[in-house]
Amino acid sequence: MILHHKHLLLFLSLVLLPQNIHAADTVTSKNYGSVEERRIDNSILQERINIRKEREEIALRKKELKTLEEGVDKKLTEIDRKLEELRKLQDQIEILLAGKSILEKKRLQELASIYQKMSPVKAALVITGLDQKLAADLLANMKVKAAAKILDQISKQKATELSTTFSTLQLE
Repeated sequence: MILHHKHLLLFLSLVLLPQNIHAADTVTSKNYGSVEERRIDNSILQERINIRKEREEIALRKKELKTLEEGVDKKLTEIDRKLEELRKLQDQIEILLAGKSILEKKRLQELASIYQKMSPVKAALVITGLDQKLAADLLANMKVKAAAKILDQISKQKATELSTTFSTLQLE
């Protein structure tokens, strides 16, 4: 029967453990019926101390995690802000490039119009000395008859090269 009471005492102390942690720690002198009771009581007290330490460690870890989480949130917000800035810059660059492209096309058309008005022999001499792509672009912006007359004045090899470059311009 005494053993049964010991188990009941142990059970009650474990069940009431969270409510009486501090109260049980303050009690230092008790009358024990046996060495076994003292050992069990000391074991229970030690477990309470360990549990309290674990709870403190858990609370500390929670604070650390909360701090890390806040830091990550700040970094993500900063990254989102920078991405938005980059998108705006990219949009501005695309607008500038589109404007430049339109301006270049206009100038190319004007230059093609000038070469188109020149005599085919003179235009052929000038176009032969130009960059291959520029020459093909100029021919592409001319009327077909004018471009044909100029190509007729260019050497067969150079005309073939310009025709090849011209055909790839159409694919781009």
